[in-house]
Amino acid sequence: MGFPLIELLREAVDHRASDIHLVTGLPPLLRVDGEIVSTSHEPLPREGSKELLYAVLREEQIKQLESEWRLCTSIFFPDIGHFRITLYYAAGAVEGAIRVCPPVIRGISELGLPDIAFELARSHAGLIVVTGPTGVGKTTTMAALIDQINRERRARIITVEDPIEYRHTHRKSVVIQQEVGSDARSFGEALTHILRMDPNVIGVGEMRDLETIATALTAAETGHLVIATLHTPDSVGTVDRIVDVFPPMQQPQIVTQLAATLCSVISQQLIPRIDQTGRVLATEVLVGTMAVRNIIRERKSHLLYNVIQTSSQDGMHLMDESLKDLYEAGVITYDEAVSRCRNPEHILGSPGQPTGASDDQQRNSRRRTQ
Repeated sequence: MGFPLIELLREAVDHRASDIHLVTGLPPLLRVDGEIVSTSHEPLPREGSKELLYAVLREEQIKQLESEWRLCTSIFFPDIGHFRITLYYAAGAVEGAIRVCPPVIRGISELGLPDIAFELARSHAGLIVVTGPTGVGKTTTMAALIDQINRERRARIITVEDPIEYRHTHRKSVVIQQEVGSDARSFGEALTHILRMDPNVIGVGEMRDLETIATALTAAETGHLVIATLHTPDSVGTVDRIVDVFPPMQQPQIVTQLAATLCSVISQQLIPRIDQTGRVLATEVLVGTMAVRNIIRERKSHLLYNVIQTSSQDGMHLMDESLKDLYEAGVITYDEAVSRCRNPEHILGSPGQPTGASDDQQRNSRRRTQ
């Protein structure tokens, strides 16, 4: 290859890219503000990605990739930053996706999270779940919540991640970070051991399977604060997913545990800004009030939408409300808001007359989406 991987990593950082994609037959690609853009490098030959990536891997990592046909790990360069590397095979060739991990943990307010997030971070027990599709900043939000605890409380915080994306420093709290593959064999096994390590707060990079979810619920039930991420679209989907992953015979017990421990579900989307300066966070928040706990116990999760809509005094709001606020503030376009809404007609009205939006905002919205 005509350039080392480190050069590409520098380029990604300079362009504020969130990800790098190495695909055979294409030049290296960057994801900037949610969009895939090409670099000026030559297309990668069949062995191009392999040559770039093997140069930064240890021998045992190469063996793992070639035996398991996949690898997820992290690398750190002091003068550039921290990166998560995911390797896979496509048509027999090694390809890769590299996540650029920001060097600084951004705070709750800086991310655009609602104020209720500060209160949630002050919880001493229970389960907080951050949800959304891939690439919407779930890990970033989890890191912000943990950092807030780290700044405010004298606690012992232990996380298990695959791999570690944000490095925490000890502030008021002691923060121990374990990585699946180097410090633990799996999330479930790591969580079981963490419970014996005297934690106050447990961070779970992803609740992937039955074992991890069951152990996380048990940890929350036994007086720990558990902050975890999950790939679900909204609050209701999160409640259903946690319960449905278990066999029918176990579900009554899981429903009882979830109802007793759920602090909050924070669902996220990242949406391109109308001024093309990046992306903005839209959220949905479910808080574990008595009404929410009763609905979970009764297995009537479809009623949660109504509770969220009518419980703003408890810090709750629907994703549609967040999208509406961003549109009316002129931050996102009408088309972006409508395409992501659960009920766009009720929330946004017609594109020609959005409530509260100025004439200039309406014209800018239509101009940007043409």
